[in-house]
Amino acid sequence: MRRLPAAPVRPRALTVWPAAVAGTIALALSGENAAHATPPTPALSAVPPAPLTVGGPVLAAASAPVSYTVQPGDTVWAIARAHGLDTAAVLAANGLDGGSVIRPGQVLVLAPAAVSAPPASEAPAPARAHVVNAGDTVSAIASANGVSTDAVLAANGLTRASIIYPGETLQIPAPGADTSAGSVASAGPATAPGLDAEQSDNARLLIRIGRELGVSDRGIAIALGTAMQESWLRNLDWGDRDSLGLFQQRPSSGWGSPEQILDREHSTRAFYGGADDPNGSATRGLLDIPGWEGMSYADAAQAVQISAYPDRYAQWESPATVWLAVLG
Repeated sequence: MRRLPAAPVRPRALTVWPAAVAGTIALALSGENAAHATPPTPALSAVPPAPLTVGGPVLAAASAPVSYTVQPGDTVWAIARAHGLDTAAVLAANGLDGGSVIRPGQVLVLAPAAVSAPPASEAPAPARAHVVNAGDTVSAIASANGVSTDAVLAANGLTRASIIYPGETLQIPAPGADTSAGSVASAGPATAPGLDAEQSDNARLLIRIGRELGVSDRGIAIALGTAMQESWLRNLDWGDRDSLGLFQQRPSSGWGSPEQILDREHSTRAFYGGADDPNGSATRGLLDIPGWEGMSYADAAQAVQISAYPDRYAQWESPATVWLAVLG
């Protein structure tokens, strides 16, 4: 049974993490079995119009420095993006670095003189994506995009023995970026696009357990997107009410003790459910949902989580597919 969203929880300090695929995620957790994040839209309604960039320095709407008051859920990356600015420049203009914490109410300076986009000649070529079609091979995809086979393998954590399937998304590196690709392809990349080291490590765990349980790629992708929506793919020791962990499972709803839920293996196996569910029949995981394979991505996640915001899982379907292709 779903409940109306709970009252907002006390704002917490927000760490400036590497940019997530969809930008910032504002946390306002609520739900029956889990705490569910609000849409990934920064609160930027009362700000000046975004500056315009034309292959060079940002042209500010006004000559005077612009400031921005941090709202709950903001990240420096999202603030910079909303104003058409470079994240590194915003960090530098405020004496911050990648490990700094910004807090609601803090005022950031967006100075036109100090905050500018890098020259077009210095900007790295953006990564491209290719959705695998029937009959595709890595070598053919690489050749069509003007890069080496080893570069494509390395960018996606694949080896020459790997198999690609129709519907998978492969990241295509920029031409000239394929150096020392063979060694990277063997070990796999440290992180996936849009994820930092901690998030990538948690994603690998979800993928590994899913493989052990015989879960399909789509089921694993649902787990990845659900964990991103619930906890930013972080093993949180806090949440709405008593929600905890990667999937914001609640001890009061039978998902286990706090210690069990904070055990990533336990909580992941409980999310997948099935015959190896550590909770037995006390909770219902993805594999316990009749016909989940035929449901939409968001509906399958919602069937497990019983969220007050069921439509928010859908935004992670494409990113999760990429993370699985790169890390799995």
